Amino acid sequence: MTALTRMLLSHNCTLLDGQVAPLNRADFAHVFISALKPHQHIRCSLIDNPHWIVEVLFNTQQHSPTDMAKLCAQGLSSRRSEDPYPRLNNHTIMLLGGIKTTPALGSSPTSLRPGEWGVDVVETVSPQEFLAGINWETAIASKSSEQIFKVTQMV
Repeated sequence: MTALTRMLLSHNCTLLDGQVAPLNRADFAHVFISALKPHQHIRCSLIDNPHWIVEVLFNTQQHSPTDMAKLCAQGLSSRRSEDPYPRLNNHTIMLLGGIKTTPALGSSPTSLRPGEWGVDVVETVSPQEFLAGINWETAIASKSSEQIFKVTQMV
């Protein structure tokens, strides 16, 4: 059996109430479960963790972590384009990912462990402001391109 790579997703929506339909944890997970369902070799599920919401298991021989992030961004973008809410002229979905290189913060099976990808799924109207607010450039300065990714999708 081929080893699977694990990616955990969290959600950071900086959009104002009413700009997009709210997504609770189950709704957020359903977006990705539905979007990835056609890919039978990818497993996706809701997890019980205070920070992480979705677990995605995939084979890196079939999809790179960046490819997985692009599939996830497309899934959320498709879901947002179907929202019945008044739409923004546009907003940006960003998936900011990094591979865990430090020890796990807890012993829970839903904790992010070394070698796994932690991905913040961000929805914002101001990507540059968001990235500046989290000090993205400084945070990634010491990382190699194999350890991080940033995927951007307009809605």
